[in-house]
Amino acid sequence: MDDQQFRQLLDHFGYSWRGYRKVRKGVKKRIIKHMQEIGCRSMETYLQSLDRDEALRGQCESLMCVSISRFFRDRLLWKAIEDQIVPGLLKENIKRLKLWFAGCACGEEVYSFKILWEGLKGRFDPMPELGIWATDINRVFLRRAQDGIYAFSSLKEVPPELKEIFFISHGDRGPYSIIPSLKQGIKWRVHNLSSEFDEFKFHIISLRNSILTYYDDELKQAAFQKVIDSLNNGGFLIIGTHEKLPFELRDLVPFGSQRYVFKKIRR
Repeated sequence: MDDQQFRQLLDHFGYSWRGYRKVRKGVKKRIIKHMQEIGCRSMETYLQSLDRDEALRGQCESLMCVSISRFFRDRLLWKAIEDQIVPGLLKENIKRLKLWFAGCACGEEVYSFKILWEGLKGRFDPMPELGIWATDINRVFLRRAQDGIYAFSSLKEVPPELKEIFFISHGDRGPYSIIPSLKQGIKWRVHNLSSEFDEFKFHIISLRNSILTYYDDELKQAAFQKVIDSLNNGGFLIIGTHEKLPFELRDLVPFGSQRYVFKKIRR
């Protein structure tokens, strides 16, 4: 599969060449294998098959997913979440704090927050109920997240004391398992970010390195608006450190010095 054929596939789904350019090698390999499995020798016949069969289309969309993450990725962000964002929300006497990890991949970010939350329990009393929704289009990623087993490299930014408390080691260099208590209270769901989500009024939505990177402009804007509509007034949107908002919104204002964190202001 050459780049021109790959771009045909991207255009078919409304995905961005710019977003996939650096990771296309691995994605191409998965798509080529899928084409061979269903007996398609050309991109044209492959796209026709996807249009005829919703299950095949779903399989292809999953194969297009990219999972590049680790625990506590971007430490400055996590410091802001721990010292400013969550404490500010807790001061509002919220009875139930709701978070949505949209495009959660294999769950590293979800469990990072659960670890942070455990640390905050000694600082705030009482703590509100915590509701976490973690969604991804890729069922394989979600199964891995629910299993909670990670390679040594995924934990390179986890402090030793936290690694000792929240992970079970299966050898000197892993793999590592999340302790069972961290898995509680997380709602894992298959969800395409181009579609409506049936939950609303989230206090924090993490939309890092997903639609803003991999969708083309038209699809990106429509999907992004759906996400913002699910954010509570006074809530926070977190995007990737190298991402930008697809359009200007008067209701979203940058939060502090973090150019990738926005607060939805009340009007």
